[in-house]
Amino acid sequence: MIRDIELLRSVEYRRKLSQCVHCGLCLSACPTYAIFGLETDGPRGRIALMRAAAEGRISLEDFRRAFAPHIMLCLACRACETACPSGVRYGELVETARLVVEHNRTPGLGERLLRWVGMQLVLPRLWLLKLLARLLWLYQVSQLQRVVRALHRWLPKTLRAMDNILPPITPRYYNYRRPVLASGMSHGRLLFFTGCIQEAFLSQVNQATLRVLQRNGYEVHAPTEQTCCGAPHLHLGDLETARQLARRNIDVFLSQDGHYEAVICNAGGCGTILKEYPHLLADDPKYAERARRFAALVKDVSEFLAEHLNVPPRGEIKARATYADSCHLRHGQKVVSQPRKLLKSIPGLQLVELQAPDRCCGSAGVYNIAQVDAATAILDAKMADIAATGADLIVTTNTGCHMQLLAGVRRAGLSAQVMHLVEVLDLSYRLGDGSSAATAVVQREDAR
Repeated sequence: MIRDIELLRSVEYRRKLSQCVHCGLCLSACPTYAIFGLETDGPRGRIALMRAAAEGRISLEDFRRAFAPHIMLCLACRACETACPSGVRYGELVETARLVVEHNRTPGLGERLLRWVGMQLVLPRLWLLKLLARLLWLYQVSQLQRVVRALHRWLPKTLRAMDNILPPITPRYYNYRRPVLASGMSHGRLLFFTGCIQEAFLSQVNQATLRVLQRNGYEVHAPTEQTCCGAPHLHLGDLETARQLARRNIDVFLSQDGHYEAVICNAGGCGTILKEYPHLLADDPKYAERARRFAALVKDVSEFLAEHLNVPPRGEIKARATYADSCHLRHGQKVVSQPRKLLKSIPGLQLVELQAPDRCCGSAGVYNIAQVDAATAILDAKMADIAATGADLIVTTNTGCHMQLLAGVRRAGLSAQVMHLVEVLDLSYRLGDGSSAATAVVQREDAR
């Protein structure tokens, strides 16, 4: 018997399934359909599988042999939602289907241990994640990583994938116990969602975000009690942990004293789940309304700055750049024009569009670790598109994309640099000031 199959048989779920009219306009937008060319690896085919399961037309054997593999091969990038003329909320459909799949499989001991350490122990505890980052920094600077990469062919596929996406780490962290004070005329106060992986492994992005917001006249507070957004747990079907983390973040951010203009997030994937807390906690009588209040405050940093760029960047950056959209920022949050508007405001920067800017890079949360072969094929297609632009600067707006594109540049043998949008803005500001990268830090005495 298929456990928890009733989740797919609810009236509301079947109503959402019925919105699909099988027109097939989603197929050209789907990365896995483009790679594998199978109907069952496109949104329309997966919805047909969901409908069959909901109607009791799939046996337990068929569920394990056909349903589960095709559902889990989905990136949940939600490009199909943007392409769909009927407004099918595919992200919600596949999220529930994944939950049922996870409840009907028994991971091996190694996977269970890795999940417990990563999802339950480390991600919710930023201090542990930073400790891990420091250890991995030693792994890099000791040249051990170079030795390990020479032995990649003999390592398990998952370990190779984890090593490939590891960015160059600089374990210098800002002390968030003190707020970042506005520079020049004050325009208000903001709260900052630091993220977990972003803060531990790409701390320079968070520090650049603080500097850019400070430059534009905002006082920034980052509550130290905040935790992981819950997206990785949701991707792996751990709905209850995702809800626990959501409740904690809501409590932390809504308990801050005073008025704040917005909760700023600089990672497209994190921002999407933060904005969707009302859906995640819709059945929680204590948190449903609080989740709506919190989500109404959340803004992607590009979304906010596009409307509040009080100090335009003046420093010239002579570079040919391409912007690789974060899938969740583009398709989940519908933030598309704002990052491009900000890049076009930078003197000297030439922005060249990709042929398929809406196509996923293969990161998709933990997809590039869980589905290594598919993620690699999708990444190769993305890097071919990037290479065709001739760009020497690849701009991103999401943590996972940032790490995946760094791996892609190395894999494709490109010389392009990968930077977050706020890093590019920050660089322009510093060049305009004549400041060097080494000395332009936010309240340097508070860095640790």
